Amino acid sequence: MPITPSTMIPLGTQAPDFTLFDTVSGKTLALKNLKSDKATVLIFMCNHCPFVKHIRNELIHVARDYMPDGVNFIAINSNDPQQYSEDSPENMKHVAEELKFPFPYLFDGTQEVAKAYDAVCTPDFFIFDSNMKCVYRGQFDDSRPSNDIPVTGKDLRTALDALLENRPVPQDQKPSIGCNIKWKK
Repeated sequence: MPITPSTMIPLGTQAPDFTLFDTVSGKTLALKNLKSDKATVLIFMCNHCPFVKHIRNELIHVARDYMPDGVNFIAINSNDPQQYSEDSPENMKHVAEELKFPFPYLFDGTQEVAKAYDAVCTPDFFIFDSNMKCVYRGQFDDSRPSNDIPVTGKDLRTALDALLENRPVPQDQKPSIGCNIKWKK
């Protein structure tokens, strides 16, 4: 499992549009219908990655904390399920229902969405403002499966708080660290 840092797209990047299959509802959903007029959080994640498993429960907690304030969360899995059957749409649905994800869990079967966002690892976080311009890209917090730092979502929370309070989002942002996206061969 190669440990991979996120690529950190330039702040101000416009969110590329997409339409993807939601593994839970069975519907095809478009970004234009999922985005928020306040803040939209995109998470590239998967089922099998130990870095995602490490933060998953707190991510659900963070989403539940911020969704009442008008923040929308969207999870996307771009991994090749031929290489990792645990990341198949059927298994994505199972995990989302078991953990009661409060957000859609979309399958990027062509991997075009991950490429459009320059996502390279799981988890990889992006926050977009009301105009769908990137104001944050980076880590959830400093916790990793290999350290004893508690999982809090501090970095994501700090960015969301600033955005919701109409303050500048701190520009000092650390890359996310995780497993590389499993690209099709």
